[in-house]
Amino acid sequence: MITSANIADLRARVKAWRQRGETIAFVPTMGNLHQGHITLIKEAVKRADHVVASIFVNPLQFGQGEDLDAYPRTLEADQQALSEAGCELLFTPTPGIMYPKGLSEQTYVEVPGISDELCGQTRPGHFRGVATVVCKLFNLVQPDIALFGKKDFQQLLVIRTMVEDLSIPVEIVGVDTVRESTGLALSSRNGYLTADEKQLAPSLKHTLDKLAADIQAGSSVQTATEAALMQLERCGLQPDYIAVRSARTLAEPTDEDAQLVILAAAYLGKARLIDNLEFSR
Repeated sequence: MITSANIADLRARVKAWRQRGETIAFVPTMGNLHQGHITLIKEAVKRADHVVASIFVNPLQFGQGEDLDAYPRTLEADQQALSEAGCELLFTPTPGIMYPKGLSEQTYVEVPGISDELCGQTRPGHFRGVATVVCKLFNLVQPDIALFGKKDFQQLLVIRTMVEDLSIPVEIVGVDTVRESTGLALSSRNGYLTADEKQLAPSLKHTLDKLAADIQAGSSVQTATEAALMQLERCGLQPDYIAVRSARTLAEPTDEDAQLVILAAAYLGKARLIDNLEFSR
């Protein structure tokens, strides 16, 4: 696997593949990789002739007081894992390479509406940072397909909307969340959990399962959601939000919406856990 932070080198290698009529899959990451990321790479290998990944801890998507400086950087281990999974090219730019004018003069990409809900409400500007960096990476890599984990369900919909609205010729593929045997969704931020907190963390997924079952059994969305919030608190988690939405648009569900998604975020110690569950009613 080749690792490069150089844009010209990245474009030259991609151009050579394109001239041979070969396809490219792309997996953008912030590093500190876990099995969920590696699953994306392995799926990408199945879908294209070449796989490109990126590792970039994007300052635009971190708010004031968030863990930008403390976010784990594990490049050597990440390189080994990516290479073993079949990645051929790893792009590792710095903030200076991605934002040469500085953050204050950077052109932004913003997806209105959907970016202001849920995680966007409690993390203002987060999805603007995500959309901006993903759009820029798409322009640099010019992949045929790009793969994202469904654990970040709102992020996935923001990116799908951006691609559709801006007519970006990239197929967006969502890949199912990878979980521990306890049900806890894999996340780079799980490393912040203490041993005791790791025992409590699966309560988030268990609460989502119970909420979906209650709605399918006939409970109203409001009643079931209120019960789920209380359940999270009883389990020792501090809820940020828990909401039932249309799986297609993230809008408040109507009686006609059969495909739903529960989205939740909760604090446990230093970690902010997020998860979701798609279901039918």
